[in-house]
Amino acid sequence: MFKRIDQSPRLARVIASLSEFMAKRRGLPVVIGIFLVVVSFVIQLIDVYAASPALRLISVITQNVGILTALIGLLLSD
Repeated sequence: MFKRIDQSPRLARVIASLSEFMAKRRGLPVVIGIFLVVVSFVIQLIDVYAASPALRLISVITQNVGILTALIGLLLSD
């Protein structure tokens, strides 16, 4: 299965185009991560006044994805 994935020309093109796109915009993942953490903070403030399990779940997911995106962006920028 992995041999077929490794030899996929479509996947190779996607990875090459993504790599070229990210090489030109090295700080973009960090900015996106910070934006997601700020959005999570706003959702948590809303959740204080309107306690909802759905808002709490969305804020936790948004915060964790934002932190991971920012950390990966920092690693890629070097």
